[in-house]
Amino acid sequence: MLELRNITIHLKKDGRCIADDFCFTLKSGEKAAIIGEEGNGKSTLLKYVYDPELTEDYAACSGDVIARGRVSYLPQTMSEEDQTLSLIDYFESSEYYMYMDVIAKLGLSLDFIVSDRKLHTLSGGERVKVQLAKLLMEEPDILLLDEPTNDLDIQTLQWLEGFISESRIPVLYVSHDETLIENTANVIIHMEQLAGKTKCRISVVHCSYRDYLSHRRSNFEHQEQVAKKQREDYDKQMEKWRQIYNRVDHEQEVISRQDPGGARLLKKKMHSVLSMGKRFEREKENFDEFPQQEDAILAKFDESIRLPKGKTVLDFSCRELRIGERVLTENINLQVLGNEHIGITGRNGVGKSTLLARLWGELRSRKDIIAAYMPQHYSDMLDFEKTPIEYLAANYAKDDVTKARTFMGSMRFTREEMSRKIGGMSCGQQAKILFLDMILRKANVLLLDEPTRNFSPLSCPVVRAALNRFGGAIISVSHDRKFLKEVCDKVYVLDDKGLSVIDMD
Repeated sequence: MLELRNITIHLKKDGRCIADDFCFTLKSGEKAAIIGEEGNGKSTLLKYVYDPELTEDYAACSGDVIARGRVSYLPQTMSEEDQTLSLIDYFESSEYYMYMDVIAKLGLSLDFIVSDRKLHTLSGGERVKVQLAKLLMEEPDILLLDEPTNDLDIQTLQWLEGFISESRIPVLYVSHDETLIENTANVIIHMEQLAGKTKCRISVVHCSYRDYLSHRRSNFEHQEQVAKKQREDYDKQMEKWRQIYNRVDHEQEVISRQDPGGARLLKKKMHSVLSMGKRFEREKENFDEFPQQEDAILAKFDESIRLPKGKTVLDFSCRELRIGERVLTENINLQVLGNEHIGITGRNGVGKSTLLARLWGELRSRKDIIAAYMPQHYSDMLDFEKTPIEYLAANYAKDDVTKARTFMGSMRFTREEMSRKIGGMSCGQQAKILFLDMILRKANVLLLDEPTRNFSPLSCPVVRAALNRFGGAIISVSHDRKFLKEVCDKVYVLDDKGLSVIDMD
């Protein structure tokens, strides 16, 4: 069991409160998903639960964490120190021979585990698998997972879902992956920032994700209707009151000169009318507030972007795809015409990101198209020392920068965040900047490496809808099953023999 008592967290950079006297108990068998928009403090909360020292540099935290048993933690990114290690050194004295079933289910091998290969040479998905293997070898009593599905292939995703669902180990996890949350979570912890990120709210609901969304929507609509009706009834009452007041006031003016006795009666009547008005005002103070909820982002591409269906966007052939001396795959052939939306999936380490980077090299200098690239590592495109506005100003005209501020507002950036260095932002906020860059660039060919992996479960549907309506070409590496089904016209699987079309249904 894991118990959180009176957790309060303020971010040092802006004093923003992300948790206020938060209490929660994670019981045996519970699988609690922490959701919320990018930058709302989900990872910070998880870090504090595991080790308060992880948050000391950037957050002021208080409250008690009581864990009964061994707690294991999967960070969102592997530490730089760990990345310098070889695999055999990373696992140290772990008795991996006792966990061959776990190793196999993660798509790893014993030869791989005991190799001298450095962790920084692994793909993103391979690193996640390696970290998961080590965690499970610790035989934890409580699991904390920060974006565990990042870069995992579909087969491993399915295994992870099964493991989380079937395990009696309580799991507290942060995830953007709607399918994972839908299939595993029985507790939803929703971290919100309201009123221009000046007020925080954390809701805890013991139900499935689908039920939570349904209840959230219906409760919001009900509360909104109640609050609206209260005000409509009040307006009607006040209108009747004003009519009575004006009539009595007029009668007072007329009768006061002719009938002193009648005037006294009207004065009493006016006193009653004024008392009625004060009562109405007091009732107004007890009205239900209009409900608040944090909105998902708003995002859409220019609807004028259209590529002719017969236009050859890409006609790519490659005999071998390699990293250094290591051959990843062979005989790749890929043609993209017009506004096709192409998805590429496959096991970790097969070379999907390498292929996409190669395609970016082929398309970036083309004059007949405008290509944009969202890489796996955002630092490959973003200047982390610049603010979002500085980054965009370097590429666009003054009018576009003004437009960028508006777009950033629609993506739930505050003014203070617009002036903060990109390197100090969450991965989700960095993803939003790249997304905005593509929109402002009016790109008609998008190369996307796991485009939805750092967007919240509430914003992912917005991203998918925008990309689905996009009138240009898309070539995307993804393991997001909803993305592949909803956005892509054609999905390829990449293996050591090249590309082949698969059916996502």
